[in-house]
Amino acid sequence: MPTVRHHTETRFANDVPGRPARPSTARHGHPIDCVVYRDGVRQQSTLTPEEAVGQVREDGAAFVWIGLHEPDEATLRGLGDLLGLHPPAVDAAVRAGQRPKLDRHADTLLAIFRTVRRLPAGVAAPAPTDPGAHGIAQTGEILVFLGRDFVVTVRHGEYGGLRALRFRLEREQARLAAGPSAVLHAVAERVVSDYLHAAQTLQRAVAAVESTAFTAPAQATQAERIFLLRHETRELRRAVRPIIKPLAMLASEPLHLVPAELREHFGGVADHAAQLGEQLAGHEELLSSIAQANLMRIAAGQREDLRRIAAWAAIIAVPATAAVGYGVNLASMPGPHWPYGYPTLLALAFVACLTLHRSFRRRGWL
Repeated sequence: MPTVRHHTETRFANDVPGRPARPSTARHGHPIDCVVYRDGVRQQSTLTPEEAVGQVREDGAAFVWIGLHEPDEATLRGLGDLLGLHPPAVDAAVRAGQRPKLDRHADTLLAIFRTVRRLPAGVAAPAPTDPGAHGIAQTGEILVFLGRDFVVTVRHGEYGGLRALRFRLEREQARLAAGPSAVLHAVAERVVSDYLHAAQTLQRAVAAVESTAFTAPAQATQAERIFLLRHETRELRRAVRPIIKPLAMLASEPLHLVPAELREHFGGVADHAAQLGEQLAGHEELLSSIAQANLMRIAAGQREDLRRIAAWAAIIAVPATAAVGYGVNLASMPGPHWPYGYPTLLALAFVACLTLHRSFRRRGWL
């Protein structure tokens, strides 16, 4: 039997049914879980992946769940040889940044999900450490390899851990007894649930922007906020839209790896994803309209500022022109020789300025 190269040998001191798995810490910091389940019950044994696969294939009624976090290429290729995984699928698991999808091969399935979490307002986002990090949303990936007697979950990114999910499934033995496809359904349900939670917080932010779109003064900071919300909406749509059709396929098409009793549950998850996709499309369209309206208001405000500046410039030009004219000290100017010259000039300038001011006020420039 092929040998899987790991970072450390997988052993669990607390391998007790009903207790969450304690992953060993690998030399490069990548935890790995390897647990055998029979009739939905966690088996009391500490096995390496080779031993676990041998046991479930000898048993015929059990399956093994192997969990990996950012494994190296040697580990994945060793597992691929052990489990008979399709080589291109293994390559996809090595490289982060894959598009969400569902690939079917001879005896295996590969499902890829993107994990998304929207940070609450006022919480600073961590510094981006991978291409998926952006804005105030954290993203990662979960890849699920599904076979007749195994399921392998590969996680990329810090967010999206599956320990709590594993613990919850171990308490729902009837659900876990359905086999490896129950794990795939639980992962899909968990990912879509995270999408819905992110969409709820996003919806509140969009509603807040919409309520102040035409009441608050148009500002560049508001335009920046709208842009960030549009960016988040598009990122969430990029995660949701590709999985709608695969989930519907799992619900409708007869696949030998997915029992008939689970198809209806996949259908519910697919419906939620489809509804969320339509909701996000509406958010994006609304934000685009608000952004255009905000830009129009900013442009209108700039035109008003230009008119105001031009009006005051015209008013100031009247006394400035008179001052320049008298500043040349020509002998023919009436000011130096006529005692009422300067007062008359000041009065005329004042009247001209007042007339211009009233005229600009009537036109709405001031």
